[in-house]
Amino acid sequence: MTQAILTLNAGSSSLKFALFPVTDDFPALMRGKIAGIGTAARFTATDHDGKPVTQPMGVKPDAQHDALIPDLLRWLGRQFPDVTITAVGHRVVHGGRSFKAPTLVTPEVLDTLTDLVPLAPLHQPHNLAAIRRVAALLPKVPQVACFDTSFHRTQDRLAQLFALPRAMTDDGVIRYGFHGLSYDYIAGVLPDYTDRAQGKVVVAHLGNGASMCALSKGRSTATSMGFTALDGLMMGQRCGAIDPGVLLYLMDAKGMTAAQLSTLLYTQSGLLGVSGISPDMAVLQASAAPQAHQAIDLFCYRAANELTALATANGGLDAIVFTAGIGERSALVRAQICERLAWLGVDIDPEANAENAQRISTDTSAIEVLVIATDEEIVIAEATRRWA
Repeated sequence: MTQAILTLNAGSSSLKFALFPVTDDFPALMRGKIAGIGTAARFTATDHDGKPVTQPMGVKPDAQHDALIPDLLRWLGRQFPDVTITAVGHRVVHGGRSFKAPTLVTPEVLDTLTDLVPLAPLHQPHNLAAIRRVAALLPKVPQVACFDTSFHRTQDRLAQLFALPRAMTDDGVIRYGFHGLSYDYIAGVLPDYTDRAQGKVVVAHLGNGASMCALSKGRSTATSMGFTALDGLMMGQRCGAIDPGVLLYLMDAKGMTAAQLSTLLYTQSGLLGVSGISPDMAVLQASAAPQAHQAIDLFCYRAANELTALATANGGLDAIVFTAGIGERSALVRAQICERLAWLGVDIDPEANAENAQRISTDTSAIEVLVIATDEEIVIAEATRRWA
């Protein structure tokens, strides 16, 4: 009987999973994703060789998170009858000030994390619902919460402060940062790709949710996201950094409520809001509509500006790493961002960029530019192994 770790990443409309045997080399037995939950749910998975599974899990188009987790556990049981799940690791977006490392879930921990739901309303409820559902189905199996915020706790105090009254800072209104599991992975593997890994690096995690992180000696020194996952870069449906006066105007002059503002900022803005077409970068790149091109241009303009700000916070720039869905797959976005950084000495090879090569900078570029696929699941699995 093989013992295994199950990792779960429950998003607002998706559920990613992976199954890892409890061994030192940690090969994944299977990885998969259920996307479009609540609207048009669809299942994809690959085996340990990266090949599509021959017996996919049947998913009803209108399936919800609660029903999918027991269905997934039953399906995995049929696929791996000789495997016993001995621990489950979860991505939890917000750990607040209380959690600076992966943590064994207890009722008290769950209560504390529930208090943080308003700070990550799109993700935290689903993260915690998955934990509760697994606890009901596998009550004796330990569960571990792995936080997107933990990686950024190495930052200097100044990098975490807002210019607000001290009482608010003391109450926890600080810059937390997110996508930490992704940055943790990139920091760990970066020495395999470049001899500049211990230098000044900016990692661009560009996906439907997007952020950047400045690394020095592999540790977070600054990041684009702040108190919530709304701040910083323009994203698929989130606006990123915005003048707070705009929100005051919308409340006072337009009568918008806090709930309406939340919907606007989290689901109606970003690429979707500017284009009026889609939050999906691939869809916008394929579109001939001028609004689509403007949305892409604004995304890249904002990203280049944020990258230079992080380089300043970091005291220099030796390398740039693109990762996540857009960062790994969109040659157009990478090219447009790097063109705006040419004054820094960034020079990319168009052919290498078009091929999504690991190294897309030229030999004469002052700053090395890399494309590295992220792997949040392996970070969760490695953190969970001690309890397996």
